[in-house]
Amino acid sequence: MSTGAIHLRRGPVFSEIVLADEINRTPPKTQAALLEAMEERRVSVDGVPNALPPIFTVFATQNPVEHEGTYPLPEAQLDRFLVKVIVPYPSEEAELRVLSAYDKGFQAANLATADLRPVATVDDLLRARASLPRVTMDAKILNYINSIVRRTREHRQLTLGASPRAAVALLQSSKTLALMRGRPFVIPDDVKQMALPVLRHRILLRPEAEIEGSSPDRVLTSLLEGIEVPR
Repeated sequence: MSTGAIHLRRGPVFSEIVLADEINRTPPKTQAALLEAMEERRVSVDGVPNALPPIFTVFATQNPVEHEGTYPLPEAQLDRFLVKVIVPYPSEEAELRVLSAYDKGFQAANLATADLRPVATVDDLLRARASLPRVTMDAKILNYINSIVRRTREHRQLTLGASPRAAVALLQSSKTLALMRGRPFVIPDDVKQMALPVLRHRILLRPEAEIEGSSPDRVLTSLLEGIEVPR
């Protein structure tokens, strides 16, 4: 017998790892819904908040070539992504391995043929996150990060500089890199290596700079060269 009660059916966004493939093809309403999930770590249904898993993480791809039928992500949503990684064409050796895998029966739609194996559990990831605050950062490194972010707001080739959230992201990602390298402290090289991935999608070039052939990476590289590295 129907009681008229409403039951929540949890969709894909309630997963621990969410892949938004070609996210710039999703309509603005979908992007707005994902923005709440990424920022608040929850999904509101009929005014009721529903918590997402503790390791909820969003990965997204964009096709940089074809723009017809796409919806560019607003700056506020781009700012929620920790890093932007540019994936170039594979090397000759890597491309040959792809061909060999398909020759032996690999099917992209059937991950069982990819011989995927787990490398970490949820508890492993939570423990790694819990250890991050123990990575120390000297005051000079903090000032270095602050200088990098603030310089983006003053750069003559940019109409939009990095936000305070970008500074926090650069700090956290630099700590993570130090931890992955087995160090309990951050060095300037950690910050320099993470600066481009963390900042390239958070800045906006002036139209004349684009016409002149500049790029976010080129601007950031030049900016980093002009800032004194702490000793």
